Amino acid sequence: MSPRLGRRTVALAALAPLLLTACGTGAGTPKAGHGHGRPAANAAAASGHNDADVMFLQMMIEHHRQGLEMARLAAGRAPREEVRRLAAAVAATQADEVRTMRSWLTRWSEPTTVDHAPGAHADHGGMPATGEKEIRALRGAKGAEFENAFLSLFLAHQHNAVKMARTETSKGGDAETKAFAQRVVESRSDQIRQMLGLLNA
Repeated sequence: MSPRLGRRTVALAALAPLLLTACGTGAGTPKAGHGHGRPAANAAAASGHNDADVMFLQMMIEHHRQGLEMARLAAGRAPREEVRRLAAAVAATQADEVRTMRSWLTRWSEPTTVDHAPGAHADHGGMPATGEKEIRALRGAKGAEFENAFLSLFLAHQHNAVKMARTETSKGGDAETKAFAQRVVESRSDQIRQMLGLLNA
């Protein structure tokens, strides 16, 4: 197997299990009052947002937490300058997005953290997270091995972000949050194309 094909195979293998973990990415409508004790219709009538908006922001904040850790590692440790530059840009963007998402949830008087109780997101496929085992392995990797592992993991990670954001654009009620979700779809899709190019370079 050629090195290029091997890297592509690693990337696709990493995508398969992680694309199944994104809570809120299924076709089902979020349960009314999920985690907030009130019907979605009442929430939307009162403030323009619904439970899908709240769940999307809470879960995306958690998703960003892991993404920031991976991107910051890559910004300092990836051998290639173009990978370090991409990772640094991603980290800066996502740190700013976390501040924005937290501010919206605070404005709505909603928790800024996602419910980690077992089964809390069972109806939505589970937590939107890269496995902690994979992140631990990434921390210990070095050189080209680190770079290939980062790109493969982050490809899957950003695919999850796209799926979560697309669900928000169809299920959410708040126009500002839905517009943000559409920007996530576009920016992460662009990052995915860049990372595939870097893996295959």
